[in-house]
Amino acid sequence: MLRSVLSRLNTLNTNVFLKPPMFSSLVNPASLAQQNLDKLYETIIVEVRGHDRAVLNSYEFFAKTAASELDVHIARIWEPQVHKARRTLLKSIFIYKKHRVQYEFRTYFRLFELKHITGSTADTYLEYIQRNLPEGVGMKVTKTRLEKFPEHIANYIPEKKIAGFDDSRKNA
Repeated sequence: MLRSVLSRLNTLNTNVFLKPPMFSSLVNPASLAQQNLDKLYETIIVEVRGHDRAVLNSYEFFAKTAASELDVHIARIWEPQVHKARRTLLKSIFIYKKHRVQYEFRTYFRLFELKHITGSTADTYLEYIQRNLPEGVGMKVTKTRLEKFPEHIANYIPEKKIAGFDDSRKNA
């Protein structure tokens, strides 16, 4: 009788502890594989604009330092042409039309180009530099993402014609 009880306990233990729980009806394994893939970006262009060049110089130093700490490669940094807007107004509100004052609004730009970066690294870096953006400075981020061709398009790309196209260029 003791043997039968022990044998039942052993079968019970193997059934309970050795078999993984089955949740196949609740979770689709194909969707899990899709969720784990990280996004890949070919380029991310960060445009920073402000009215003070010294603030942008300081922010550029901060962004380069943060990128070096996070091992993010900044491909290039450039400064486009300054945008100037001029307004001519009367000195007085109602009278003295000859007396005018001219105001000039300058907007300086700084662009950072990040190449070949993953989505998680990009999110971390961009969040860090956005949280430390100085007052009076605006930011615009443009992302170019790498993706696979959809299946209905990828089926129509003939590989032989592409290879033939390259061969025809070599012969010419």
